[in-house]
Amino acid sequence: MQITRRAAALGAVTAGLARPALAQSAPIRIGWLAAMTGPSSAPTVGFNRGTLFAADAINAAGGVKGRKIEIITRDTQGDPTKAVNATQEMISQIKVDAIWGPVNSGEALATTAIMARAKMPDLHPCVVDSLIDTKKFPNAFRIAPSNGQWDDAVRSYTQKVVGAKKVAVVGDTTGYGVTAAKASAEAFKKDGTEVVLVANIDATQPDMTPDMLRARTAGAEAIIVWSVSTGMIARMLNTRAAMGWDVPFVGHPALAAGDIAGLLTAPANWEKVYAVGYKSCSYDAAGKFPPRSQELLDRIAGKVNLSDSLLWWVAAGVDAVTLIAKAVEATGETSNTAIIGYWNSLKQYPGYFGDYTFSDEQHNGYPTDEVVMSAANSAKSGAFALAPGYG
Repeated sequence: MQITRRAAALGAVTAGLARPALAQSAPIRIGWLAAMTGPSSAPTVGFNRGTLFAADAINAAGGVKGRKIEIITRDTQGDPTKAVNATQEMISQIKVDAIWGPVNSGEALATTAIMARAKMPDLHPCVVDSLIDTKKFPNAFRIAPSNGQWDDAVRSYTQKVVGAKKVAVVGDTTGYGVTAAKASAEAFKKDGTEVVLVANIDATQPDMTPDMLRARTAGAEAIIVWSVSTGMIARMLNTRAAMGWDVPFVGHPALAAGDIAGLLTAPANWEKVYAVGYKSCSYDAAGKFPPRSQELLDRIAGKVNLSDSLLWWVAAGVDAVTLIAKAVEATGETSNTAIIGYWNSLKQYPGYFGDYTFSDEQHNGYPTDEVVMSAANSAKSGAFALAPGYG
């Protein structure tokens, strides 16, 4: 039977590590900063499913050289203050070996410096560009694209495929939403696209009509969305339909989140919505998945619910736990220097979500050419069809 690189990589953790080379000892403690509740919880639910699946798979195979993985979860509720408190607890009291998360950039902006002072190994999928700085934060590694990579894909698609000359850029009022909307608007302006509106909307705001009317009155030819709040996104899409306006939406992966379907007043409201996606988690015209995605789908079948989550969220959760386990396997240690040193040595590490490359000078590990745009309403097993305009 042919074994793929990703199967071999994860297999080294889930099978090869089960050999009783060392006696059972203390568990490998992974702190998981998870916004399981609150307005930005949708991605975290998917990340959590992948996290728990990976830990269970490794433990069922005997652990890492006899050591089990222990996931210690704290619900930050998307609140930076709660994230700071949980981070301090994990470092000072629980004394975890590594931290996965947070998954919201607003929280990460508050916690990254704390982890750096403690030299705590940290993997996260937060996209704000400033969160990765090998001089300031030599312990922090990103396993998802940066917002700059996302923004480049969104801007290119909006300009070249949608053909919009005027755009409205909308974010929520979280640290991420404010930062991302500002950066996106500046990049559009630099490229010569007219930004007719920049708005930050409270994700709990029940009526989106005033903001959508402002965008239409200003002449927006596309709405650029930077928010993980699926409730806010659904209300914007419903308002667009009620206005009889067919302006396209382009932006954040949350535009394609599964729970949006249940919040729409009509399925047609999800048309002309294009979300950031990934080649590794997209299917072709025949409905076929790339080998990495199909392998993961086969592994999680019947074990992980994808009806309301994106495949990449689950895949990133699996990869985060596996990367920590592989560091312990390779070095035989859980010290911060050992784990960080191992991650710095990775070159095209075969994860399910992407091939990660890190070095002492570069902790943005995700390949730019894997970032694409997806048709938001084309969900199939948590993955999507490429948006119109791709070859």
